[in-house]
Amino acid sequence: MTAVTARIAHGVAAIAPAEWDACAGTGNPFLSHAFLSILEESGSVTPQAGWQAIPIVVDGADGTPGAIAPAYAKSHSQGEYVFDHGWADAWERAGGSYYPKLQIAVPFTPVPGPRLLLRDPALAAPLIAAIEAVTDQHGLSSAHATFVEPDQLPLFEAAGWLIRAGTQFHWRNDGYHSFDDFLDCLASRKRKTIRKERAAAVEGLTIRHVTGNEISEADWDAFWIFYQDTGSRKWGRPYLTREAFTLLGQRMADDILLILAERDGRPIAGALNLIGADALYGRYWGCTEEVPFLHFELCYYQAIDAAIARRLATVEAGAQGEHKLARGYVPVTTWSAHYIPDRNFRRAIADFLVRERESVESDQEYLTELTPFKKALA
Repeated sequence: MTAVTARIAHGVAAIAPAEWDACAGTGNPFLSHAFLSILEESGSVTPQAGWQAIPIVVDGADGTPGAIAPAYAKSHSQGEYVFDHGWADAWERAGGSYYPKLQIAVPFTPVPGPRLLLRDPALAAPLIAAIEAVTDQHGLSSAHATFVEPDQLPLFEAAGWLIRAGTQFHWRNDGYHSFDDFLDCLASRKRKTIRKERAAAVEGLTIRHVTGNEISEADWDAFWIFYQDTGSRKWGRPYLTREAFTLLGQRMADDILLILAERDGRPIAGALNLIGADALYGRYWGCTEEVPFLHFELCYYQAIDAAIARRLATVEAGAQGEHKLARGYVPVTTWSAHYIPDRNFRRAIADFLVRERESVESDQEYLTELTPFKKALA
């Protein structure tokens, strides 16, 4: 086999945008050079914040990147949405140092996608081998590729990585022409509930969808306040800096859909979405005025409206949230892959994952029965 040389870059910004995007493709905006470099440039992703960007690159025969892993040295397990705190505790109790670990992911973003960015598919196995070599040579406890798209799972499985399952709730567009088309597929009681929620949520408000150059700095100022409020209540410290939103507006405005609720011309709530090739990705939400059902309206129902209008196949509204079931979002399996060099530690985690997988599958069967769609007659 021809020898392959891998290298570690000093951040995403150290790689030419065209070279990165030639590997990442254009379907998922979170994997673009623009998005990932914005996280670095804005000070949202830094070694001090526990995210040191160290992309692992395998060059092709032409000397330019043929395969890239969006890799980060992590000094904690925050901002990942695949929880391994129990693994960390077990390894520390055994006398090991779990951190730093190697994370192959998009920071703060529980969105499935490729974690091996491949201009040349033949470099997939060498790239995985390079990830393992970085882990081994630096004495790291583990490497984790989170929210891996299903098509890439066999690549990690072939390399012997452990596979972990999780659950999210996505909305699927079954060729709907309008929101009413979607409602017609629901049980009568569920339809009535959603219509009542929507009417109550928007009473006295104006809902505005803005994208591209329609998004102003004033809109970002308003959304920053919403984001700060939600972030401080949920996580203790919001992950993104204010500059990140300005840079998103400057460099990725056409990929952004900002949905704002206004009362008498004053924004009181907002939801930030990114637009992919075939999906709308809901990311952040916040408000300065509590309005019943407004969260559901902006994050779920308005997102469905936008996806139907754009003929997108899915809405992915973030991690967790069984309350999404009643709004027509269905359980789907998400996947992660884990490289554990220590044999005994690997064996313990493998045993845990078998039990966890059974629980995830059982829960999904139960949750599917709770979806609001009309049930077929036996």
